[in-house]
Amino acid sequence: IIFMVYVDDGIFLGNDDSKLQDAIKEIQDSGLNIEDQGHPADYVGVNIKKLRDGSYEFTQRALIDAIIDDVGLKDAKVKPVPAKVSLKLHAFKDESPFDLDFNYRSAVGKLNYLAQTTRPDIMYATHQIAKYSSDPRQSHGEAILYLVRYLKKTRDLGLKFKPDPKKGFECYCDADFSGNWNKAFAPVDPSTAKSRSGWIIFYAGCPVSWASKLQSQVALSTTEAEYIAMSQSLRDVIPVMNLLQEMRERDYQVICTEPHVYCKVFEDNSGALELARLPKLRPRTKHINVCYHHFREHVRKGLIKIFPIDTKDQIADALTKALAQNDFQRHRRLMCGK
Repeated sequence: IIFMVYVDDGIFLGNDDSKLQDAIKEIQDSGLNIEDQGHPADYVGVNIKKLRDGSYEFTQRALIDAIIDDVGLKDAKVKPVPAKVSLKLHAFKDESPFDLDFNYRSAVGKLNYLAQTTRPDIMYATHQIAKYSSDPRQSHGEAILYLVRYLKKTRDLGLKFKPDPKKGFECYCDADFSGNWNKAFAPVDPSTAKSRSGWIIFYAGCPVSWASKLQSQVALSTTEAEYIAMSQSLRDVIPVMNLLQEMRERDYQVICTEPHVYCKVFEDNSGALELARLPKLRPRTKHINVCYHHFREHVRKGLIKIFPIDTKDQIADALTKALAQNDFQRHRRLMCGK
């Protein structure tokens, strides 16, 4: 039996109902006041629905409706993508402060929870908006409205989980090398020189973790930006690999076709691939040292295998930049399962 806890909500996982009931009763008999609500239909605001084909659907319609109400979006106008391709957000210091009729930080908080829980497709747009929460301007408020119009169009979208026993761990990681840099506003917003990392981790064909964030240091080349993104993503992967290995040693049925827990990292930059695979540094890359070589031992032992992938097939591309409608929707289907 596995007991998963989030603050004061818990889920018991197991394949025998009687053993689950015994575990719950044992905790109750110890003096803790816990309530058994049966099979979960809703957990921490996420609606869980089992479909006829055996897959599971995770949605947050109530939270999306709350966000729509909070920003006062009552008209029917909707958008097909969460962010404008033509607009790169920056500090907009020359604009008037945000003065729309909603609480900017409250909206960002709800959008962030939604993006981290069931909507990886809005992760990039949400992080871009959240970045300016301390001093929002008119353009930032309009970006929130644009994103909420997209959510209004895709209110019923969430995650669809249909585990594939033939697949193990897969990690798609990507970087946008200083994609927001512009000499016109760089002096007042130096963070635009930083590159953005994006990654999404799948297990058994289902998304389990994703992120879109600025890199902490300024990358000096596309290769370095891509390599840093790979390193960041594997810091999420390796602890889960260790957890699964421990579960296997304790005789849990872990879905994996190989004798070890492997992680396939799909990377679309040949320079980053070479850095990850070969134990040599050239003058232009010698500064990339211990900080970003933590996973090389896993590669050497064959526990992590790194494969090239064409940029058009890089799912994480949607987590590093705003994409045109066709490209975005193609990646969204692969991320969300629909």
